[in-house]
Amino acid sequence: MEQFMKGLRIYFDTLLKKIPLPLGIVWILIILAIYLIYKIFTKLIEKALLKASRGDINRVKSGIRIWRILYWVIAIILLLAGTGGNLATLGLSAAFLGMVLGWSLQRPVTGVAAWFLVTLTKPFKIGDRVIIAGVIGDVQNIGIMYVTMEQVGGTTGGEEKSGRAVLIPTAVLFDQVIFNYTMREEEVQESKYILDEIIIRVAYGSNWNAAEKILISAAKEITKDIIGEIRKEPYIRAEFIDWGVYMRLRYYTRPVERQEISTNITKVIFHKFAESKEVKFAYPHSEAEITYIAKAGEKVPFHPETGK
Repeated sequence: MEQFMKGLRIYFDTLLKKIPLPLGIVWILIILAIYLIYKIFTKLIEKALLKASRGDINRVKSGIRIWRILYWVIAIILLLAGTGGNLATLGLSAAFLGMVLGWSLQRPVTGVAAWFLVTLTKPFKIGDRVIIAGVIGDVQNIGIMYVTMEQVGGTTGGEEKSGRAVLIPTAVLFDQVIFNYTMREEEVQESKYILDEIIIRVAYGSNWNAAEKILISAAKEITKDIIGEIRKEPYIRAEFIDWGVYMRLRYYTRPVERQEISTNITKVIFHKFAESKEVKFAYPHSEAEITYIAKAGEKVPFHPETGK
């Protein structure tokens, strides 16, 4: 580095001596050249950011802002060093300034680094439904300091939009597990949907085939457009419980419409169960069986069905 800065000073001295122009004009030309280089690289970086962020103007503006600061800081340091500035003094000053800024601006600097990480790797993008720091929401904006989400749920159960905006500091992204409902690439049609389930408790005396038919037909009726896109049918998974059978109806749904779709399917299932004589809902209850042995000539004190 020392040799590089020394060579830079020699180059500047030689350039200033050889150019037959007043010193002021030479410096103006040098500054114009630096500015021209800045404009050219800014255009290139802007195109790269537009491509990487898929047209997100906010990300592009934030990236250009950081590039501008870095470029001019480096340009000023090189100009000072190239025109006779003491490299050791510049190095000590830069190191001290960096230490002070790093200590006092630790969280903001971490936030900027996290923003760069999100911009480059794209673990989530605007419009995705994610869980960050335990907060569920739809991403509205990804800024340098904050990720803005429209909260889902919150004071209400389920996963419907609450209308509240939540600002998540980008600095916490390094410390949090992030869940993305639509992680896979957009060209994969299935990536727009997630697997959901509705649990129905069916009594032991019910007709299995009739119950399964009702559940599958209800899911097909409500999610027929999704089935047509991804070619994946609803299906059943089941398990025994003490007072019936858990029938888990599983189907694919849109993340932002999950609550609405599950409600519509539940409504259809409820009405069809009410109409059917072959299936019944299970509920926790107890049954008692009493055996009475009558003596010779003694009447049974009550009828086993009527209780009289």
